[in-house]
Amino acid sequence: MNNLIAKDRKYLWHPFTQMKDYKAYPPILIERAQGMKLFDTKGNFYYDTISSWWCNIHGHNHPKIKAAIKKQLDLVEHVLFAGFTHSPAIFLAQELLSVTPGNLSKVFFSDNGSTSVEVALKMSLQYWRNRGKKNKQKFVSLDYAYHGDTVGAMSVSGKSLFNEPFSPLLFDTHKVASPYCYRCPVGKNYPACKVECIKFLERVLQKKHAEICALILEPLVLAAGGMIIYPVEYLKKAAALCTQYNIHLILDEVATGFGRTGKMFACEHASITPDFMCLSKGISAGYLPLGATLTTEKIYNAFYADYTAKKTFYHGHTYTANPLACAAALASLNIFKEEETLKKIQPCITLLRKDLQRFRALNTVGNVRSLGLIGALELVKNKDTKDAFSFSQRIGMKVYKAGLKEHIVLRPLGNVIYFFLPLCIREKELKAILDKAFKIISKIS
Repeated sequence: MNNLIAKDRKYLWHPFTQMKDYKAYPPILIERAQGMKLFDTKGNFYYDTISSWWCNIHGHNHPKIKAAIKKQLDLVEHVLFAGFTHSPAIFLAQELLSVTPGNLSKVFFSDNGSTSVEVALKMSLQYWRNRGKKNKQKFVSLDYAYHGDTVGAMSVSGKSLFNEPFSPLLFDTHKVASPYCYRCPVGKNYPACKVECIKFLERVLQKKHAEICALILEPLVLAAGGMIIYPVEYLKKAAALCTQYNIHLILDEVATGFGRTGKMFACEHASITPDFMCLSKGISAGYLPLGATLTTEKIYNAFYADYTAKKTFYHGHTYTANPLACAAALASLNIFKEEETLKKIQPCITLLRKDLQRFRALNTVGNVRSLGLIGALELVKNKDTKDAFSFSQRIGMKVYKAGLKEHIVLRPLGNVIYFFLPLCIREKELKAILDKAFKIISKIS
């Protein structure tokens, strides 16, 4: 097995990784997985508390999803999606539209979260051009947002370690202060503030709406920005401003979709309807890459014309609507129905919310936040001043390494330790995970 790790170091370049770290901290060689546990080649197990980068929904090795993929594999593994179609894509589109907000009526498939965002940005821009409003060329987003790693997705993301090296490639967008309650941009406390931070967005739209295509938001949870959970009222007001100023609302539900927040989609908490919804990660329950951008009949009709009108949406991907991925996604949606997943997770949501409160007593835990089966602990040097640990202190890495010894994956986002739990988790497992995390952070505190 050591030979395999040596070959990994020789041949591979891992994502979001300073490869020099692997001299001191070699990667863990995973051999198999079951439920919410990962098993390495040495016989150790690890609770997959971040759902293998937020995509695993029903647990690893689910028999129904495996069976669906195997059945489809005997029929057709892939076919181009221009001039051809297939039943898994057709039925998946139908099912997606049945569980998403009612104004959405068309599905454009791609292959990951970044591409689903790129599709929405390009569709929004071209929609206004097709309608004769070529001055609408800008986008608005939040300063703690993260929407992916392709150029368009990075451009509408907040400036961060993820995209700063690529700044020469990015196009200009309007950035507004995020509704980050722990570090409030207006220095107030929720709910007494009455979501005053919406004024940053309102001012930009009031002055610049004539040049703006769309606002793009991660509904209720700014995920890679630090699992920042913000008020429902902000999302409602933002949606109303989009209507008032005639710009599109793009909801990036790549991370928050498919039950993560306790509802099928985060926007349901606010009862709002977007112009575009971007989906990926949990769409196939983490089994195969798949992305989707959902939109309305109104937007679709702006592209519906003769070729001579030059209104065609010229965008696509080799693996658009891959039949195996679509089959996995269909099986996942069926599991939601057959196993009543959203109902079953409610006790664990309650347990997570309540049990996280004890972490507030630890002297390095400045903020505790949760929504659905997402939870976050923001670690600080000083609770009174909210001073953050420096990048060089790598406090998150210390927690991560300690977590592996306790058989849990606590991969940090800077100084934020978070849980992004699969929906198959049981109360006994959750209690064990939280107990281990409390023990680890107590020692570091």
